[in-house]
Parts: sequence; C-alpha cells; structure tokens
Amino acid sequence: MRLHRLDLTAFGPFGGSQSVDFDELSQAGLFLLHGPTGAGKTSVLDAVCYALYGAVPGARQSGQGTTLRSDHALATTRTEVTLELTVAGRRLEITRQPPWERPKLRGTGTTVDKAQSWLREHDAVAGAWKDLSRSHQEIGEEITQLLGMSREQFCQVVLLPQGDFARFLRADAEARGRLLGRLFDTQRFADAEKRLAERRRAAEARVREGDAALLADAHRMQQEAGDAMELPELAPGEPGLAEAVLSAAAVARSTARERLTIAHSRLSAAESAHAAADRALADVRELARLQRRFAEARERAVRLQERSGVHQEAQARMERARKAEAVAPALELREATEAEHRVATEAKARARGLLPDSFAGAGPAGLATAARRAAEELGGLESGRRAEQRLVELGEERAGLDRQERADEEALREAEGWLADWDATRADLQSLIESAQEAAARAEQLAVQREPARRRLDAARMRDQLASDTEEAHQRVLDSGKRALAARAHWLDLKEQRLNGIAAELAAHLTDGEPCAVCGATEHPAPARKIAGHVDREAEEHALADCRRAEEQHAEAERRLGVVREALAAATAEAGDTPTGRLASEAAELEQQYTRSRRDASALHAAHEELRRAEQERERRLADRQQAAVRSAARLTRRETLDHERAILERELAQARGGAASVTARAAQLERQVALLTDAADTARAAEDAAQRLKDADARLSDAAYRAGFDTPQEAAAALLDSAAHRELQRRLDDWQSEEAAVRAILAERDTAAAAQQPPADLEAAERTATAAAQCLRDTASARDWAARCCAELDRLSARAAQGMRQLAPLREEHDRVARLAALTAGTSADNERKMRLESYVLAARLEQVAAAATVRLRRMSAGRYTLVHSDDRTGRGRSGLGLHVVDAWTGRERDTSTLSGGETFFASLALALGLADVVTDEAGGVRLDTLFIDEGFGSLDDQTLDEVLDVLDSLRERDRSVGIVSHVADLRRRIHAQLEVVKGRSGSTLRQRGVTGI
Repeated sequence: MRLHRLDLTAFGPFGGSQSVDFDELSQAGLFLLHGPTGAGKTSVLDAVCYALYGAVPGARQSGQGTTLRSDHALATTRTEVTLELTVAGRRLEITRQPPWERPKLRGTGTTVDKAQSWLREHDAVAGAWKDLSRSHQEIGEEITQLLGMSREQFCQVVLLPQGDFARFLRADAEARGRLLGRLFDTQRFADAEKRLAERRRAAEARVREGDAALLADAHRMQQEAGDAMELPELAPGEPGLAEAVLSAAAVARSTARERLTIAHSRLSAAESAHAAADRALADVRELARLQRRFAEARERAVRLQERSGVHQEAQARMERARKAEAVAPALELREATEAEHRVATEAKARARGLLPDSFAGAGPAGLATAARRAAEELGGLESGRRAEQRLVELGEERAGLDRQERADEEALREAEGWLADWDATRADLQSLIESAQEAAARAEQLAVQREPARRRLDAARMRDQLASDTEEAHQRVLDSGKRALAARAHWLDLKEQRLNGIAAELAAHLTDGEPCAVCGATEHPAPARKIAGHVDREAEEHALADCRRAEEQHAEAERRLGVVREALAAATAEAGDTPTGRLASEAAELEQQYTRSRRDASALHAAHEELRRAEQERERRLADRQQAAVRSAARLTRRETLDHERAILERELAQARGGAASVTARAAQLERQVALLTDAADTARAAEDAAQRLKDADARLSDAAYRAGFDTPQEAAAALLDSAAHRELQRRLDDWQSEEAAVRAILAERDTAAAAQQPPADLEAAERTATAAAQCLRDTASARDWAARCCAELDRLSARAAQGMRQLAPLREEHDRVARLAALTAGTSADNERKMRLESYVLAARLEQVAAAATVRLRRMSAGRYTLVHSDDRTGRGRSGLGLHVVDAWTGRERDTSTLSGGETFFASLALALGLADVVTDEAGGVRLDTLFIDEGFGSLDDQTLDEVLDVLDSLRERDRSVGIVSHVADLRRRIHAQLEVVKGRSGSTLRQRGVTGI
C-alpha cells in the first residue's frame, strides 16, 4: 500500500482546504511531520484512517460524525476527506463526508445531510477515473479485503503508536495475549478450546446419565429382591459402579430362583388339598339341593289344591269371551259409524252458524248455487286489484325519489363545506410532514452521537471503579511486601541458628570406627550434643517454603497492581477527566433528545398517508358533486311520468271499489262469503250420509248377537275381553297347567325321592373346609407368582443393566479422550508441563516470529547490544507462553524488558512495532506496506542512538518504503529534509510541505 495524495476540508483543526502530496514526501524515503503541540499532527493520521475505514483510531473513535468537523470552518463548507492510494496494483481514490448539519436552503434553522462515500479507480488504459461504489458497506468491505487488515490492525502496523508498544514490552502475559489475539485473529483457537470444554462437559453429562440409569435399575432390583441384594456405596461417575451393580444383581438372581423352587413345591401340595375339599363340597351341595327340591315340590302341590275353584271360574270366563268374539266386528262397525255421525252433525251446525240469517232454511243445493255466484263476482275484481297494487308501487317510487333528493342535497352541502377547508387542511399536513422530516434528521444525527457517549460513560464508571481497585491493590502490595520481608527474616534467622548447631546435627550420624565426614577421624571422643530449641533441616526448609510463598504472593500482588493501573490508564484515556455524573447526565440528555426525535419522526409515515387520503377524499367529493347534479335532472323527468300514470289509475279504481274501502277489501269480503257457503253445503251433505250409515250398522249388530247365542247386543258386548284382559286370563290358565305338570314330574324323580329319605346335609361345615383349602391355595399361588415375577424382573433389569453397561463403554472412552484433549488445550493437564493454553501456544509462535523480526532492527539500533527473545517459562503459579526478554550482549544475561531505560524502551518498542508490522503483513496475505508512520518517542534518545535509529528507518528505503516520523523534536528538522509542517493559527491550522528540493 502506497499513499499518493490526501485532501482535507474542514476536518479537525483545519478550517479550510489542505492538501498533502505523499509522492513528493516519499522521494527521500524518510519525511518528518512536525508542528507545535495541539496543531493537528495526529489529525493528519486520523484523516488517513478515516478515509480508509470511515472511523478514526483508538480512543479518538468518539470523534465521529459531526464532531470530526472543524470548529473554524464556515457554516456553508462541508467536511470532506479524499485519499488517493495504490494497493494490490490498483490506484484508488476514496472520498468520505461525515454527517453535516447545514443551514436550510429555505427558511431558518438547520438540517442534517447524511454521510456520503465515493470509491473511484484510475483506468491506466483510458487515462480516466471510473466510479466503483457509493455504498459505505461495499467500500468498507472492498478496502478491508484489499489491505487484508482490520482498522485495529492497520492502526497498529501502519501508524505504529509507540506508547502502545512500550506498554506491550512491560505488560504481563495476559495483556500481551489480548493485543496479539486482536492482531492475529486467534479466536478460532479459543473457540476450539471452548468447543472441547463443551464436549467434555457433554460427554461427562452423558456418562453420569448412564451411571444414574444403571443405579436406578439397581435400586429397582433391590426393591424386587429385598434383603437379598446390597447396593454398592458409589455415586454416578465413580469407577467400578457398573461391575459392582452387576455382581450384586447376580447374587440377587440366585437367591430369587431358590425361593421360586420352594414356592412351586408348596403350591403343588395346596392344589391337591383344594381339589379334595372341592369334591366333598360338591357332593354335599348336590344332596342339599335334592332335599330342597323335594320339599319345595310338596309345598307347591298343596298350594295348587287350594286354588282349584278359582281355576274353574277362569275356564268358564274364557269360554264366554270366545263366543262374544264373533259379535266384535259388528260392535266395532256400529261404534265407528256413530262417531262419524256425531262429528258430521257438529260440523254442520258450526258451518250454518257462520252464515247470515238469509241462508237459514237453504239446503245443500241452494248453498252450492249461492257459492258459485259469489265466486263469479270475485273473478271480475282481478284487474282492479292489479291496478291498485300498481298505484301503491308508484307511491313508493315517488317517496324514494324524494328521499334521494334530500340525501343528495345533504351530501352537496357537506362536500361544499369540506372543499372550502381544503387549502387549510393541506397546509397543516404539509407542515406536519416537514416537522417529522426534521425530527428524522435530528434522530439520525443524535444516533451517531449516542454510542460514543455511552462508551465514554462506561469508561468513566470503569475509571472510578479502577481508581478504588488501584488503592486496594496498592495496599495489598504493601501488606504482601511486609509479609515477604518478615518471612525472609524468619528463614534467615532459622538458617543462622541451624548453622550454629550444625556440629550437633553432624555428630548424630557418627559411628565408632567410621570416619568423620568433616575431619576423617575414626574416633569420636566428645561428639557435640543438641541443645534445647535446636533447628533441624526440616524446620529450615519449612521456613524457606513459607518465604518463597510470601514472595510469590508479593509478586502476584505487584502483577495485579500493574494490570489494574494499565486498565485505569486505558479507561482514563477513553473517558478523560470529566466527572462520571456529568457524563451520565449528558448521555441521559442525549438519549432523551434521541427518543423525542424518534417519536416525532415516527409521525412522518402517518402524515404522508393522511395527506394521500385527504387528496383522494377531495377527488371523491368533486366526483360526488357532479354525479348529484346528473341524478337531480333524472329525478325531475321521472316524477312527471309517475304523476301522469297515477291519475289514470285513480279513475279506473273508483268504479272497482264499490262500497268497500279498496278493491282488496271488496275481494276479501267475496272470498270469505264463497268459503262459508261452500263449507256449509259440504257439511250438510256429509251429515245426511252419516245418518244413513248408522241405521245400517244397527241392523247388522242385532243379527250377529242373535246368531252367537246372546239375547241382546249389550250381553255380547259385556262378555267381550280386551286384549290385555284376554292375555292375562290365558296366562293364568297356562301357569296353572305348567305348575301342575312340574310338581308331578319332580315328585316322580328317583334321585330326589331317595335324597329325601337321607339325613339333612351339613353344608356349612363342607364350605368352611373348602374355604380354608382355597385360601391356602391362593396364598401359596401368590407366593409362587411373586417369586416368579421377582425372577423375571431381576432377569429383565439385569439384562437392561448389562446392555446399558455395553452402551456406556464407548461413552466412557469418548469422555476420557475428550477430557484429556480439553485439559491439554486448556493448560490444566499434567502432560502440559508449562500449563500453556492452545491459543497461548499459537500466540507464542507468533510472538517468537515478531521477536525474531524485531531483533534484526533492534541489534542495529543498539549497536549489537540487545536481542529480543521469546520465553515460554512460567512466572509464579501462572501459565507460560507469552514471555518476552531482552538479552544484553555486554553482560551475557537475559533480563525482563521492563528493566530497559526510557530511551532503550523507545527503540526496543520501535523495533518491535516494525517487526510486528512485517509479521502481520505476511499474515494478511503479503500485502506490501510502502508507507508507514511513527508517532513520537524520539525525544528520549541521545544523538548516537538517534543516528542509529534513523539509519534503521532509512534502510527501509531498500525495500522501497517511505516512513513518516511524527515528532516535535527540533534536532530531527535538521536531520530530515523532507517535511510536512502543521502551522497553528487563530483561524485554524494549515499545512506547509517541503520536499527534498525545498519548500
């Protein structure tokens, strides 16, 4: 990537338009960006980053949107940044304009224009620029893909912020891991660790579930086996659980089979006893039944003899009823004919009662003649009824026309009133739409400011919390330091006491004839003796261990203090010195303004819809007014036609009504008269016919009674029985005969008569014996069933437990394998001697590459004295993998990078930044970075070291690179001829450029 040109307008401290020609500055390979503090040196780098990614670096991200705009710019000048560069062999031009609050073109107040972006590419063949995209998202994806770096990586490897790398040199392994993880994107390795941990937990859960199911089956087997089975005292997941459960189940199954064999023997004996008792009970029951049968038959014979007279009377009554059945048809005919005659007579009387008195003596023929005359008159009124119906329809149509006229007049008045207010209504809706549009613009502007305000508030709260944590951590450092000093003093005291009494300790191992380990003598006439309170080796080693633990705790407390201070510095850089309460109130006010603007802007769609509906309503009312005029003319013509037809019908109906109120009323009178006369004639004829049929039925009834042997028809009617009485009498006669035959048959049975001669049967004693035998059989059968069920259930549960054990074996193997891998990648396994996580292992490899690349430049900057090396040693009880040491060639010792001086730290961090840039560039796919910027830090170098550093930077030209140094050190202006100076003024900053040939 090579920068060619940068154009700024109203950006940061630059109130007007400024331009930077990087091609001219890059001719020397090394150029200087200098100016007084606060002039805007860093803003030039911000503009480069903003043009590429649409955002500025690091903590300055809060400077988005309208806050990127210069306070010195004119109200009519829009903020704009244009960058021309070559990347991946393509020459591109990127133009970005942040959101802009400008004066309205009409009226007063301001409105907000949205952010805009352009991407163009130079066509070398055509010699012209062609547009590629105007989408923020497409441009961002295209630039990120071409550069192969995110904005954070670009700011780290191209802008080279030296303060960050100085902190990187002094940071602990955790802080280095966070930075390297962002640059090299090792999240996939952390995800692999997380995935393995999740798989380990899932496998462990499945194993525990399998063990729990196995243990549940064991509990069920224990419930079935009772005291014949003892469960192992093991929890799910513990080794040996399955084998112990299966062994206990085998013992329980053996015991259950022995109990089943004993139950079968007892059941066989009980079945034999029960069969004998049942046979004896059956014999006694049969004897008792026959004795009861004979006694009951004797009692039934006595009762039949007592009821013999009643039986003879019933036989005679049945004989008379059979004779009377021959007269029954004649009786039924006479009763039916009499009922018909009575009904006909009553109908005749009702019909004559409805006629006028003039028809009182008329016969059926006269009544029929009068009905025909009335019907003929009714037929002549049909045309009059049609004319009367038409007159009613004409009246209804005329009333409908009047209603339509009144409705049209009301609609016309309403439409005229609505149309008169149309101009005012449209103006109100237009004003509402404009207000909603302005609210939407304000909401979009406030949305850009919300997130930076939230981040700054969160950082302020974190700053306050970390300030308190820093004090606590500092106090813990002091306390742990005191404890470490006390423990060390105690150990040294014990060590001195042991050395003072070491002679007695050596003398305890002397043996006569054996040489002394100190003097070699074989005789020991006066060996030293241990005094009271003697300190032995164990006491000294225990004190030494306490001392080391205290020192490790003190080192851990100092490390935590450094972490807290670093986090506090980062939070303070993000939040500034503004109080948290003030930031909270500002964020709350911004949120309230944003909520109000969003609420006001939400009315925009409704206002547009209401205006559209109002315009449609206006068109509808204009059309209704025109249609009402057409309908009014049509109604006038129809009224004239209806009035003419109505006059003709009125003259026709005057003759047809007669004396009635209407033709319909006259027709109703005639219809009723015809119906009454016709009904009277019909009922008179029916009454005469019914009287003749009754006379014939009386004659046939008398003849039938005489032939059946009855003196009068009344005697025959009295002898008749209805169906229910006949069935009841026949049933009584049949029951007598059946009972008599059954009693004779029972008394004639040989077995029954023989049983009656024997003593009475003792049924209760036989039933008690049989009941006792049945209860014994049920008990033994239940015991046998329980034993069989217990064996079957134990076999089933044992088989299921064995199957579960076989299914659980692969899960146990998988759990062991996944658990070993998860522990290995998490750094908790005993096989992982350095306790290094997988992500740390990958980052350690990257750090080793960075250290090797940085050493090439560091050795040259330090005249061959210093070398950066990666260390994977553990520090204290922490994990290893991301240590960074410096090897001093003058002393030959390896020491921590935090021991470097200020100047040494600067050129070491510069070498580290350049090395990291090379490694990240290779990681990004080998994208060539031809333009780099180094921000500050040169003031801490002496002249000789400064020369060496500049030589290293100047050597980058060998790879066709240009390096821009951002510094206000005066000595650099004499050493570097190509310069870009930022000049600060009251009306804003300006840029002055000087190439190799001069200004």
